[in-house]
Amino acid sequence: MKIPSHVHTCSIILVLPSLLLTFLNPAIAEKNGVDIYSLTVDSRVSSRFAHTVITSQVVNKADAVQQATFQMELPRKAFITNFSMVIDGVTYPATVKEKAAAQEQYSMAVSRGESAGLIKATGRKMEEFQVSVSVAPATKVTFELVYEELLRRHLGVYELLLKVRPQQLVKHLQMDIHIFEPQGISFLETESTFITNELVDALTTSKNSTKAHIRFKPTLSQQQKSPDQQDTILDGNFIVRYDVNRTHSGNSIQIENGYFVHYFAPEGLPTMPKNVVFVIDKSGSMSGRKIRQTREALIKILSDLNPKDQFNLIVFSEEANLWNPLLVPASEENVNKAKSYAASIQARGGTNINDAVLVAVQLLQNSNQAELLSSGSISLIILLTDGDPTVGETNRTQIQKNVQEAIGSQYSLFCLGFGFDVSYAFLEKLALDNGGLARRIYEDSDSALQLQDFYEEVANPLLTEVAFEYPSNAVEEVTQNNFHLFFRGSEMVVAGKLRDQSPDVLFSKVRGQMHTENITFQAESSTAEQEGLFQSPKYIFHNFMERLWAYLTIQQLLEKTVSASDDKSKALKTRALNLSLSYNFVTPLTSMVITKPEGQEQSQVADKPAEDRRLSKLHTMGRGQSRIPGASNFPSSFGAVALGVPGNYRQSGHLSQLSHHSRFYPHPNVERLRDTSHMMPITTPLISSDLTQNVLDHLKIKNKETTTIAPSPASGQVPAIILPLRGPSGDRLCVDISHSQGPMDLLSDPGRGLEVTGQYKRQKAGFFWVEVTYKNPQVQIHVSPEHVVVTRNQRRSAYKWKETLFSVLPGLEMTMDKTGLLLLSGPDKVTIGLSSQNDPGKGLLLLLRDTDHFSSQVSGTLGQFYQDVLWEPPAAADDSRRMLRVQGKDYSATRELRLDHHGGTEISCWSVEL
Repeated sequence: MKIPSHVHTCSIILVLPSLLLTFLNPAIAEKNGVDIYSLTVDSRVSSRFAHTVITSQVVNKADAVQQATFQMELPRKAFITNFSMVIDGVTYPATVKEKAAAQEQYSMAVSRGESAGLIKATGRKMEEFQVSVSVAPATKVTFELVYEELLRRHLGVYELLLKVRPQQLVKHLQMDIHIFEPQGISFLETESTFITNELVDALTTSKNSTKAHIRFKPTLSQQQKSPDQQDTILDGNFIVRYDVNRTHSGNSIQIENGYFVHYFAPEGLPTMPKNVVFVIDKSGSMSGRKIRQTREALIKILSDLNPKDQFNLIVFSEEANLWNPLLVPASEENVNKAKSYAASIQARGGTNINDAVLVAVQLLQNSNQAELLSSGSISLIILLTDGDPTVGETNRTQIQKNVQEAIGSQYSLFCLGFGFDVSYAFLEKLALDNGGLARRIYEDSDSALQLQDFYEEVANPLLTEVAFEYPSNAVEEVTQNNFHLFFRGSEMVVAGKLRDQSPDVLFSKVRGQMHTENITFQAESSTAEQEGLFQSPKYIFHNFMERLWAYLTIQQLLEKTVSASDDKSKALKTRALNLSLSYNFVTPLTSMVITKPEGQEQSQVADKPAEDRRLSKLHTMGRGQSRIPGASNFPSSFGAVALGVPGNYRQSGHLSQLSHHSRFYPHPNVERLRDTSHMMPITTPLISSDLTQNVLDHLKIKNKETTTIAPSPASGQVPAIILPLRGPSGDRLCVDISHSQGPMDLLSDPGRGLEVTGQYKRQKAGFFWVEVTYKNPQVQIHVSPEHVVVTRNQRRSAYKWKETLFSVLPGLEMTMDKTGLLLLSGPDKVTIGLSSQNDPGKGLLLLLRDTDHFSSQVSGTLGQFYQDVLWEPPAAADDSRRMLRVQGKDYSATRELRLDHHGGTEISCWSVEL
C-alpha cells in the first residue's frame, strides 16, 4: 500500500535498507500449555535510525514445569542493545561484554551445569535470536528485546521489512511503526504477503508532512484461518517503504543533543560514462542452473548498457579468454554480438581467479595507453565466481597482493560470490583493497535478478572523490567524510559531535568531481532550530543521534579492519570494541550474556554470526549440548552507509550510466520509473492513506468477487482469452491467439496509461511471459511461469506463484492468492488477471474484467476489439456464424461453448481465431 503526501516528491528516492524482524512463538506453545497472550512491536524510526522493541508475554497453563522459547529474527545489520526476562516479577537483564569476558562468564555457567544460547544466521538478511527458559505452572514470563539500526538507502527507497509469524493465535497482537523525518515524508506504501480481505480493517495508517504511524492490530477472529480452526493466518512479510523530500543539492544536516548527521543525495546530476569489464567464472562448478542464470543476467545487463559506455567480456576456467581484444563501444551491433557470445558460455574446468582478474586489468591498461578511455570516465571490473581458486596461483593472500599491485589504485574491482563454495572474506578483501564492494549471490530461483540488482547499484555513478568539509572549531570525531564514488539511488551519511563552543550555525561544503567539471554543494543548519525539531514528537526515540553516530563509527571501523595491516587492525578493533561496550551494542567484537534464575538448565551467550560460517555455532557444552545447522550468510564487517569506498582510495578510471532504453523481451524490463507527480492527497486511517472510503469499498468488492476464481486443470481445448464485450448484452469473445508468433502488443491504452505485451507459446498452451506497464502509478509487472517481478523506482521485488500478496499503491491494487491468481485492479482501471496452471509445463493464462474502463484510444492484438466493432448480420441458415470487422479487417466468429479455465465452467461465446 502506498500513502503519498501533498508535498512535492523528488525524482531521487531514498532507500531505507531492509529492517527485518520475525515474531516466532514459544517453541512448544499450546502443545505444552505455554501460551502467548501478548506480542507487541514498537519500531520508532527517527531520521533513518530505527529503535525497535519486541515484547512477548507468555504464561504456563500446564500443571507441570514447561520450557518456553523466545525466538525472533532481526536484520543482520542491526545491533542488539538490550534483552531482559521478567519471571515472577524478578527482572533478569542481559549484559554486553567483550567476547573473552563473556566466554569466561559462560564457562562459569557451564561449570554449574548450564548451557548456552545463540544468535544464528537464518537467511539472506536475517539473524535469529533465541532464548529458552523453564516456566513453572501458572507463571508468567515477559521477554523484551531491543535492537537498533541505521537504515540505508538502497536502489531508491527506504524499506522496513517485518516478518510476522506467531504460529498461534495471540489475544493481544499489535505492531506500531512510527516514522519521523524532518525533511518531510513524500510518500509511504505498504505491502503484505499474508493480509487477506478479513485483515484489511486491522491495518491503519496515518500521516502528516513529517510523521507517519502504521498500526497492525488484528483480533483473534481475524487471525484465524477459518472459524472452526485455531491455526493462525499470520505468516509472511509486512513491508513499509517511504521516501523523503529533499532540496536540489540533496543536503540535509540534522542536529540533536550535541551530535549531528549529514545526509547527502543530490538530484539531477548526469551519469558519468563507464568502461566495464565483466569477468565470468565458467568452471565446472558453475554448471547447471548457475551458468544458466548467469547467462540470463549477463544478457539483460548487456541489453541495458548505454551507447556511450565501453565494455568487454572475459570468461575463465583454467584460462582466461577475452571476447574481444579491446574495449568496444556499447553500440547495438556490439551488444548483440556480446549477447550471442554470452548465450553460448558453457561451464567446465577449474578456477583460475588470479589470471582472469590480471587479464582484465591488462585490458584496461592497454586501452588507457591507447587513449581509448574517455576523459572523466569510470573504469570498473566486475568479477563473478562461485568457488575458491584451484588452478594457477591458488594462495589467496598472494592473489590479493598480485591484483592490488596490478590495479595500482587506477580501477575499481567489484566481487560477486555465487553460493557458499567461495570464501566471502577473500572476495571482500579483494574488493575493498581495490576500491570496490563485495556481494553474496544466493543460489535460488532469483539469482539472475540478484545479479541484475547488484549491477543496478553500481551502474550509475554521479560523483567521484566526494569530500565533506566542516569548520574545525565546530565539530570533532567525525565519521568517514571522504568517499571515492557516489552512485544514483544511494545516500552518503556523515555524523559527528559538535564542540562545546561550536557556532550557532553549522556550515558544510561537499566537493566532488563530475564527468567534465568539479562541483561544490554548500549547506548550513541552525543548532537551535534543529534541536527544537527533535524535542516535540512524543513518540520519537530521543538522544538517538549520539547512538546513530556510535553505530556508524563502529560499522566503518570494522570495515577498515578488512584491508588494514595487523597493527592498524588491532587499533581499529580496540576503538570499535570500546564504543560497542559504551553503547551496549552486540557487534562482532562483543557478546551478550544472558543469565537465568539459579537452578535453570541453560544460560546463554549470544554472538553475532560471520559471513563465512557455514553452520551456526551455539556455544553449547556440558549438559543440553546441541547444534542447529543453518547457513551463515552475513559479513564479518559492515559496509559504510554510502554505497562507495573510502576517500583515501584514488583511481584514474571512471564509470558511466546504465542505459535502460533497450528491451529484451524474455527478460524483465528494468526501466527506471521515478516520476511520482501522480501522488494524491491522503486521508486517515485506511489501508492506504491515499485511498478514499469509496476506493476501499471498491477493493473489498474486488476481493470478494475474485476469491472463488481459481485455475482449473487444463482440458484438451486450447485456452482462449475471454474478452467481455462492451454494452449491456454481457456477450463475450473467445480469442484464440495460439498461432501468433513472437512478442505481441496485446493492449495499448495511452488514455489509461496502460501497456500489456506478451509472447504466447502454443506448445505450452499459454503465455511464455506477459509484461504489464502502468504510467500512473509508474510500475511494471513482468510475469513468467517461474515468478512475478514487480519493478518500481529501480527496485525489483520477486514473488513466487501461489504466494499471498496484498499491495496497494495509489490507484492500483496487486493481489495474489494461494491458487496462483494474480489480479491487478483499481478504480477506473481494467482488471487484469494472470494465473499459473497446475501443470508446470504449461504457460500463463490471461483474463480481463471491467473492460468498460478502456479509453477510446485502446489498441493492440486484444485492445482492437474494444474499438468500433462492426458485426455483419448472421446468415439466415446459420445464426451461429457471423463476420465482424475491426479496424478494416474481417474476422469470422462462431458461437461455441468454450472452457473458462479460470472459473472451470463452460461458457457460450463468439470464438475468433487470430
